[in-house]
Amino acid sequence: MQMVAAAKLKRAQEQAENARPYATRMASVIANLAAGVGDDGPRLMTGTGADQKHLVVVATADKGLAGGFSTNVTRAARDHINSLIANGKTVEIVAVGRKSRDQLSRLFGDKVVKTFELSEHKTVGLHSAQPIAELLAEKFEAGEADTVTLFYSQFKSVISQVPSSRQLAPTEVEAEVAADAGALYEYEPSEEEILETLLPRNLTTQILAALLENQAGFFGAQMAAMDNATRNAGDLINSLTLQYNRKRQAQITTELIEIIAGAEAL
Repeated sequence: MQMVAAAKLKRAQEQAENARPYATRMASVIANLAAGVGDDGPRLMTGTGADQKHLVVVATADKGLAGGFSTNVTRAARDHINSLIANGKTVEIVAVGRKSRDQLSRLFGDKVVKTFELSEHKTVGLHSAQPIAELLAEKFEAGEADTVTLFYSQFKSVISQVPSSRQLAPTEVEAEVAADAGALYEYEPSEEEILETLLPRNLTTQILAALLENQAGFFGAQMAAMDNATRNAGDLINSLTLQYNRKRQAQITTELIEIIAGAEAL
């Protein structure tokens, strides 16, 4: 399993790294468009004007044997959900991956309104992110959610996967990105019309980028976990072999003493 995870990690890491510039550029374009729209933009950008209904998306893996990979993401989401509930907010949960479904269903019961299993597809791609994005956009546009937050694991390295969160709706325009998007453009059609089309695509893009980060993080965590398991198994084998040899040596010594004692008695 360690060798298989190592083989899959290289491709998954390349996909995650290749998705980052695209997601960043998309955010830059949206920031430039948002600067010319103000408060009259689409609902996905301006929000509902309330902060009562929260939709929390928790993305983990479908499979285990990866150490605390899925548990760490679920724990971060759990703390956020508990904080919202304590403040009197209404919370619904969308679980992406079997591990998040199993853990969150035990913790929050009927608050899990939808589950997506990534193993339905052989690879993570647009076909994986599109149904999730459509559900989130539909709920947000229908007023069933005021804020949509995504929890996932950001891939740093083979030994480092960091549980992270990102607000998907209303779309956040980061200050650094907005500053870099200061160039002036004339848009045709208008900024509002472009945003109406671009924001749902941005939702899909951000979800896809997070799923790719998750996939790379999972294989990295699984490779490390299987390496640790192999080392632990080796240590256990050495310990048991030593115990076996000691007991065998003690048994042989006892038999030799009995034989010598018997010969001397004769």
